[in-house]
Amino acid sequence: MPEPESSNTERRARDIHAHTATLKRLEKSSGSLAAQAIARMDETLPWYRAMPPENRSWIGLVAQAGIAAFTEWFRHPDAPQAISTDVFGTAPRELTRAITLRQTVEMVRTTIEVMESAIDEVAAPGDENVLREALLVYAREIAFATAQVYAQAAEARGAWDARLESLVVNAVLSGEADEGAVSRAAALGWNSPEHVCVVLGTAPDGDSELTVEAIRRAARHAKLQVLTGVLGDRLVVIAGGSDNPIAVAKSLIGPYAAGPVVAGPIVPDLLAATRSAQAAAAGLKACFAWQDAPRPVLADDLLPERAIAGDPSAREQLVEEIYRPLEEAGSALLETLAVYLEQASSLEGAARMLFVHPNTVRYRLRRVTDVTGWSPSDVRSAFTLRIALILGRLADGDPQT
Repeated sequence: MPEPESSNTERRARDIHAHTATLKRLEKSSGSLAAQAIARMDETLPWYRAMPPENRSWIGLVAQAGIAAFTEWFRHPDAPQAISTDVFGTAPRELTRAITLRQTVEMVRTTIEVMESAIDEVAAPGDENVLREALLVYAREIAFATAQVYAQAAEARGAWDARLESLVVNAVLSGEADEGAVSRAAALGWNSPEHVCVVLGTAPDGDSELTVEAIRRAARHAKLQVLTGVLGDRLVVIAGGSDNPIAVAKSLIGPYAAGPVVAGPIVPDLLAATRSAQAAAAGLKACFAWQDAPRPVLADDLLPERAIAGDPSAREQLVEEIYRPLEEAGSALLETLAVYLEQASSLEGAARMLFVHPNTVRYRLRRVTDVTGWSPSDVRSAFTLRIALILGRLADGDPQT
């Protein structure tokens, strides 16, 4: 049989009375509960004891705010059961950098455990289960709020870091890298590796953030430090940690779109990375003139194309690293190389023109390889040597040089 209306009324009155009494007890004991939670953290959480006093005080305020928010929650049990991230608004945003998500979860768990242990003491007789259920629901919501706070902080940090990284990459590429760029890179975790190079290529279509993340994954696998970004249609990577630029480019080539990928020379630090970036950019521009260029290719392997395209640094490098050493080694090497190249790389033809034995020509060409690092018998190297000879002669004949 259904209960009489009077019994239902009496039961609701008892529930309201118990709820009011529990609420009063909860308000009265909120300070002591917060103090117990802080004491429990100090006793059981080593990271909390090791924190600076200022951060510990902020955590105490967060614990007090959490208990106060639960009190308001319990005051209006019929209100929509949702909790705001304002519980964490009492602490500065920097606290999310000082305290990890795992530590925050431990802090919340400790506070909830303290509150659970006090249910029998705080709840009015007969209201224990109501308070316990309310606390369980609140614990779930505070967990969601914690995740939201850290997710928002991570998104803000990620957006800021991306802007900062873009500034550093652009400074290096435009030749404006200075100590400010080095400081910004350090804030991004750049640990000033000894060997740095820049790799340039075409960026793929689609979300640039996905491309950047793919570069980061490849860099982690190759144990490289990287600063990267998509600037226009170019994917730029500043890589540190290896003295082999072609190996660096090969390890990072996956996310690049089809087309040439050029690795600049190794430089000692981020400030000097502008030189590597400019060489890579000039190589990327000139790479289309060498149809059979490997992928990736070194910027230094594109010196003749870069020089023809008007890159002054490539012209200077060809003269200073090939022509001048040959000039200093004696006129015989320069003369022999020039005649050999003009005679379509024929030892016998060059020997006849020079009135020497072919073995003498062979010996001198080996000396050319030793002095320059480029072999006249290799078609590609011969092309580079020929361009170096032309530029050297032009430099010697120019009264302004």
